[in-house]
Amino acid sequence: MSGSGPKTRPQVPEGKSHLLTTTQKEITEGAFFVGYKTTWESFQKEVPYQTPKKP
Repeated sequence: MSGSGPKTRPQVPEGKSHLLTTTQKEITEGAFFVGYKTTWESFQKEVPYQTPKKP
């Protein structure tokens, strides 16, 4: 049924959307499946705090 040859998986292209990128991880020995890494792009802007004007 299953051969004892080298483990291979089809190479999946990198997935991209508006704020998310998904890449396939490398095959690790002894792992049952190949995982995926998801990277979120920041959508919030950080602005330094300024003290308000005094009346």
